[in-house]
Amino acid sequence: QVQLVESGGGLVQAGGSLRLACAGSGSIVSSNAVGWHRQAPGKQREWVATVTHDGSTSYVDSVEGRFTISRDNAKNTVYLQMNSLKPEDTAVYYCALRSWTGAYDYWGKGTLVTVSS
Repeated sequence: QVQLVESGGGLVQAGGSLRLACAGSGSIVSSNAVGWHRQAPGKQREWVATVTHDGSTSYVDSVEGRFTISRDNAKNTVYLQMNSLKPEDTAVYYCALRSWTGAYDYWGKGTLVTVSS
């Protein structure tokens, strides 16, 4: 059974940084694409970034240049380094694994990021 556990959320002032981690069970994370998504209060969940199994990355325009997604296959962990945080980045952040179907079929429970102005 695939399990994903996020950590690293918290309260930070605007302009600050946080690093989120997504730890997966077994080697599933190292062999699949993993994405970070977020859901702000009262809004729909949106995709933030993805790292493929071979390390290619992509980002939503609103975080390009501020966030960096990376992976450590030895630790079965994917990270999201978030710099220059803005109040509009406040959300619950979820990591999700993209399975062979092409969809994000496995999700963690999320970690809350709050950016104060």
